[in-house]
Amino acid sequence: MLDVCLLGTGGMMPLPRRFLTSLALRFNGRTLLIDCGEGTQVAMKKAGVSPYPIDAICFTHYHADHISGLPGLLLDMGNSDRTEPVHLYGPRGLKRIVSALTVITPQLPFELVCHEYHNDEEIFAVSGIRVRAFRVCHNVICYGYTAEIDRKGRFDADAARSLGIPLEYWHLLQKGQEVGGFVPGQVMGPDRKGLKVTYTTDTRPVRSIEENAAGSDLFICEGMYGDPEKAASAKEKKHMTMQEAAGLASRAGVGELWLTHYSPSMTDPRIYTKELERIFKATTVCRDGWKKELDFTDEGEA
Repeated sequence: MLDVCLLGTGGMMPLPRRFLTSLALRFNGRTLLIDCGEGTQVAMKKAGVSPYPIDAICFTHYHADHISGLPGLLLDMGNSDRTEPVHLYGPRGLKRIVSALTVITPQLPFELVCHEYHNDEEIFAVSGIRVRAFRVCHNVICYGYTAEIDRKGRFDADAARSLGIPLEYWHLLQKGQEVGGFVPGQVMGPDRKGLKVTYTTDTRPVRSIEENAAGSDLFICEGMYGDPEKAASAKEKKHMTMQEAAGLASRAGVGELWLTHYSPSMTDPRIYTKELERIFKATTVCRDGWKKELDFTDEGEA
């Protein structure tokens, strides 16, 4: 099961009732955070998400509304007696940015390990989640993220018994190991459907998003503007309208679309809901703290 929590839905600046965009993905008791704008640690407390088990923080880019909350969050983690290293991922320049921000967080009780991207696509693993960072189109270098959890096939106990495989070998074969002359393919069925979440903000609707979001159970995308009169501004500032995000979701064949990263000038993003549902039915105009549990399903299950 993958727990998804959209901590904040604001873009550019925090508002009294709208934190800046940040996403928490929790799997097997560990947490992956994407983006960390000002006040993220407050949004986490409000949503009931602990900072202690954060293994990694991924950044889309280095505009303040996506990274300025890092010092406060790190201090919060330090005050919770965290000692394990925290891994930070982001575009080129991450080490320099983190070094500048952490001037005000001296003597953290854990190491910060920075990983900078040097290609248009980077793949790595965090807490049992396979993460793909992919280049999008903003006015600075910016990446979107796809998080995937694979699911192995079923173990065929009848086949194991008929082959005379000792019971003590079963768990090793389930882990994909060869043992005692037996191989996993003899007792493991085909891989089953896993889980996939794609997240992207601060970008035009480019092909890389559609390709990486394809088949996602959940697609979380910026909807900076909803008013058609803002379309020209979205193009100029390299952002996306709600309607463009819904079109992307439809073309990518995702299970569900969550909108986020609203302009501060948008007082009630929900007024566009019906229009957006005509483009892509499974659209949610999210509020801060929106949560969902994604669970594995087998072929034929609802």
